[in-house]
Amino acid sequence: MAEPHVPEDRKALERAIHVERSALAQDLTGLSEAQWATASLCERWTVEQVVAHLTAGAGTRMWRWLLSMLAARFDPGLHNDRRLAQHRGATPEETLRRFRDVVGGPAGPTGHTAAWLGEIVVHGEDIRRPLGLARTPPVATTTAVARFFASRDFTVASSTAIAGLRVEATDGPFTTGTGDLLRGPTLSLVMGMAGRAEACQDLEGDGAEVLRARLRSA
Repeated sequence: MAEPHVPEDRKALERAIHVERSALAQDLTGLSEAQWATASLCERWTVEQVVAHLTAGAGTRMWRWLLSMLAARFDPGLHNDRRLAQHRGATPEETLRRFRDVVGGPAGPTGHTAAWLGEIVVHGEDIRRPLGLARTPPVATTTAVARFFASRDFTVASSTAIAGLRVEATDGPFTTGTGDLLRGPTLSLVMGMAGRAEACQDLEGDGAEVLRARLRSA
């Protein structure tokens, strides 16, 4: 099987972001009030709040992002809560409409395009898994995110999570590191690097227990 063409340049990454946003917007169509209020995998946020957070990321330019971070004294939690509240609608339907308005918009407030691809991939799973919805993004997309996450800690401590492990994807070309083996689907590896313990059930090898222990103690 030929290896997927992994997006690396900014335009290709932006196209992948738009694809994932569009797919999420479709999955959100027709949700009930109870589903919108369902707890996501993202700490204390509901499904609707995660969607508003995604809208904020796509709708906030660099200078406004910097001003917001400054006003929050560089507390990312406070910054995110404020931007989320700003972009959340009066109803879930309005929240979804606002998200749809930015589906084809900018990747995010900074030039770290692969990070913003990771944002929509991870938060898409944060929303879908509790709702019982399933989508596996193209392996080229998840590989681009996995490579970025493995290369550094940016918005999540992704590189730290897999330090000292040999990580191998079972469905694509992603491999990195040395040490105890951590093996599984690329999407699950991405979610594990993003700190989502729920993804570890899809992972195997001695490194899987190492990752679980790290996430439990985080």
